[in-house]
Amino acid sequence: METEYEMDGAAATDRRSLFAALGAALNGPGGYYGRNLDALVDCLRGGFGPQPPFTLHWRDFAVADTAPALRAGYAREVVEVLREAGVTVRLS
Repeated sequence: METEYEMDGAAATDRRSLFAALGAALNGPGGYYGRNLDALVDCLRGGFGPQPPFTLHWRDFAVADTAPALRAGYAREVVEVLREAGVTVRLS
């Protein structure tokens, strides 16, 4: 059975807070799982916490998806990188 993680995206209003929420979801409070798309790819390849396959339930995705401090579409790019690496991402 695949491991499931839950990400609280309510405070993901910029890149720093988005990756802080992802790191906390996957590696516990203060955890690291990248700070940009390239670093996320590195983490997904191993050595920085869970490796795919796993499931990530991203709660309050709309916060990041519509955040003015994030480039339009950036949150969706994060989802795409995760999915391409074999992560099942559920958005709510």
